[in-house]
Amino acid sequence: MLKRGIQRNKNTIALISGVFILLAFLSKWMFSAEIFFESALIVASLLGLAPIAIQAYEALRVKVVSIDVLVSLAVLGAFLIRNFEESAIVTFLFLFGAYLEQRTLNQTRSAIKELTEMAPESALKQMAHGDFEEVDVEDVKVGDLLLVKTGGKVPVDGTVVYGEGSINEASITGESIPVLKEVTAQVFAGTILDNGTVHIRADRVGEDTTFGKIMELVEEAQDAKSPAERFIDGFSTWYTPAVLMMAFVVWLFTKDVELAITILVLGCPGALVIGVPVSSVAGIGNGARHGVLLKGSEVIRDFSKIDTMIFDKTGTLTLGTPSVSKKLFYGEEREEELRYLVSVEKESDHPLAKAVLEELGDHDARPVSETRVVKGGGILATVDNHQVVVGTEALMDQEKVPLTQEARADILQLTKEGNSLVLFAVDGVLKVVLGIKDHLRPGVKEQLRKLKKLGVKNLVMLSGDNQGTVDFIGHTLGFTEAHGHMLPEDKAAFVRRLMEEEGQIVAFVGDGVNDSPSLALANIGIAMGNGTDVAIETSDVVIMNSDFSRLPHAVGLAKSTARNMVQNIVIAVGVVILLLLSVLFGEWMTMSIGMLVHEGSILVVILNGMRLLKYRLP
Repeated sequence: MLKRGIQRNKNTIALISGVFILLAFLSKWMFSAEIFFESALIVASLLGLAPIAIQAYEALRVKVVSIDVLVSLAVLGAFLIRNFEESAIVTFLFLFGAYLEQRTLNQTRSAIKELTEMAPESALKQMAHGDFEEVDVEDVKVGDLLLVKTGGKVPVDGTVVYGEGSINEASITGESIPVLKEVTAQVFAGTILDNGTVHIRADRVGEDTTFGKIMELVEEAQDAKSPAERFIDGFSTWYTPAVLMMAFVVWLFTKDVELAITILVLGCPGALVIGVPVSSVAGIGNGARHGVLLKGSEVIRDFSKIDTMIFDKTGTLTLGTPSVSKKLFYGEEREEELRYLVSVEKESDHPLAKAVLEELGDHDARPVSETRVVKGGGILATVDNHQVVVGTEALMDQEKVPLTQEARADILQLTKEGNSLVLFAVDGVLKVVLGIKDHLRPGVKEQLRKLKKLGVKNLVMLSGDNQGTVDFIGHTLGFTEAHGHMLPEDKAAFVRRLMEEEGQIVAFVGDGVNDSPSLALANIGIAMGNGTDVAIETSDVVIMNSDFSRLPHAVGLAKSTARNMVQNIVIAVGVVILLLLSVLFGEWMTMSIGMLVHEGSILVVILNGMRLLKYRLP
């Protein structure tokens, strides 16, 4: 119980230890109170040593000689030669360094609360007497007939057997435009029926559904992606035993206990302990000021080495809000025609109709009569005694509306540019063609160019959208690869293949729940800050406010921070080696000089790390 309490409160212990050290030196400088000075340092040393010694004991239990072991022995050695200043300062610096690391690494990656909340809990199931009754989703079996009403969640993966409606599949595909589902269409668990009523036959239930697989992928990816071993711990596997062995050999041959303890004290890696956390915190602080959240030092190291960056399209490269991109007119009385179009579109709740109304909303609507919805095609209606047709090219052909060569060429061009189309005809004559699409984020092409300059070799786009739109955007932005019709498991499999089969270091950039498996699986997951909580929590890097221009800064900052960490390690290790060689082969090195050099090296690595606070992308 005591051991657990000490470990749980080691940050508080570090703070109290620091206060005692400060009081000790103040009492000496201001009042020359040697007794209080020494007593305060002893208390600080014992307080600081407690959690370190516990960690050293736990390491030795599993036969690991960690830096905690070396620090503990160095502090005990300093006690033997009554150098309480060194023992107190070493323990405080060690605990303070651990605190700095902890602050940046306490972002949990196991939170999948939003996923579980989005999972459907109940379903309307047809019972033996023919009525639909609400049951737990666990009670649904393959083959059961289920009812989904407007606003309801689809409880399982299944097939529509009756009715139709628009389903928002953003939780599965990430696409913002709902999809019309008719008889024989496939639907997925966790998606939402925006309008309409459908009966579905359950094909896959429970963990076998697409949504269940998303949750499973997130959990598996997080389990497989354990935190990278910090360099400082890897270094200690040979550094710590080497220092211990050196001290023992010196004592064995010289029988000089003080010299052996001096080697332990001077070999204690004070600058090494503080150097990496300072670089990490300074880099993270710079990122926070520039809208980039970097979740820890191991994230920075991995991020600095990426050679492939994969992007989701909707909400990442695009704004996630479909709108009218182009209006083409084939008649003369445009105002009257647009008034008719607005009148009909107000009768529809289709997402493309909403985009049209946002574009043309200031036109006065006329009374609409004899409205008829054509499945998967559009709307037929009468406005001011005129026959109006609004919908797809196929609907125009069905209603015998002639399309000129000019119109067909325009339609082909809009399709190549990745537009969804809305055609409008009055009394059998084509009047307007609207192209609707989700627009690219401003400046995204320039930011991608910067990423290439920073050493990102491959830029890949994965999307649930149609391949035509994906190809157009991929070509426009200069992607190495661009793939459409990708479900979450397809994206995760693509990421896994690049990492395991091709050995690439992969970063995945996304913003939706559907992206969370890939975000968790990739070497580095990058979430846009306006995305879902689960995407942000399973990621390693968060771009705040979804400002794409901050992504190159994040990459450049990670590379600079990783270099800074290496510099600090080299400085720290170099100083320790210099001190040890001076003790063994020089006569000028004393304990006081060694302590001075120790403190100087700590100051150097701190100042070097603080340079990162001023980093800006060239």
